[in-house]
Amino acid sequence: MAQEVDGGVRQLVLAHGRATARAMVEPEQRSLVDITAEVLADDEGKIGITYTGFCLTSLPHKRLPDDQVWEKEGHKVTLTVEPGRIKRPGQTQTRYIGVPYGARARMILLYLQTQAVRTGTREVELGRSMRDWLGRMGLSWGGETGKALREQAARIAHCHLRFSWEGEEADGWVKGGFVRSGLRFHAHSRQEGQGELWEDRVVLDEVFYDSLRRHPVPLREAALRELAAKSASLDLYIWLAYRLHILQKATPVRWGALAQQFGSNYGRLRSFREHFSKALAPAVAAYPEARVESNDEGLLLYPSRSPVAPKLMALGASKPPA
Repeated sequence: MAQEVDGGVRQLVLAHGRATARAMVEPEQRSLVDITAEVLADDEGKIGITYTGFCLTSLPHKRLPDDQVWEKEGHKVTLTVEPGRIKRPGQTQTRYIGVPYGARARMILLYLQTQAVRTGTREVELGRSMRDWLGRMGLSWGGETGKALREQAARIAHCHLRFSWEGEEADGWVKGGFVRSGLRFHAHSRQEGQGELWEDRVVLDEVFYDSLRRHPVPLREAALRELAAKSASLDLYIWLAYRLHILQKATPVRWGALAQQFGSNYGRLRSFREHFSKALAPAVAAYPEARVESNDEGLLLYPSRSPVAPKLMALGASKPPA
């Protein structure tokens, strides 16, 4: 029997408001009410940008052995990420630094992609604009969060990647990276008591930037903020934001196909379904326009209004390779 994924949360928030809606749902659904209410209350309409390939495949969620290559298959696309090597000062040998992973790596990449498309150049300033963006995402540069961001930035800067597309118009990347130079997050002290301001910049890899420019996908910044600490939900939101608004009819997606694209380290399909469903609920809550049902066979996706205003959809008008 089909079941609406959000459990009617959007309708409750619209009809009764946040506080009353929270009182009407089960305790485990209250966080979903909060996510939906925050996104619906967003009046600024700011957007983020990602490359089409990240809508169909993704980075790992957890840390891998530093020398392990990551390969992930999606619909007609495979992402391969090779770990980079670094040499510490005073050392004679290089060591693997490992591939980027988790929510922090995804948020850094979203910022870089958004700024590159917005400014029309593959040279992205870090400074104040990144500090402000991280602040809007609820991420601070200090403490453990800052340490995690710096680690993921180093992994992004040193890794090599390849998106391999199937089809006649395939974009086959022989070898590339996310960035060509920079991404060291050098912090330079300002006047006493005013904290630090980054004065570094990043130059995106030319092949990656060219593919991003030709195949960008717009996302709602408010949704990214609500999912900034949930890497699995963030991936699902990006996937739905890409797929739903271009559907012409209700489209089923079986659990096996979902496990191939999103599953990792799940011994049984039943275990995958449980984890997937928990990650899907926040993703749909952050995309109130989404119409998604779950049943014994998988998901049923319905044509849905884009999470981004129609006047901004031109940014994502180009199609991926067939």
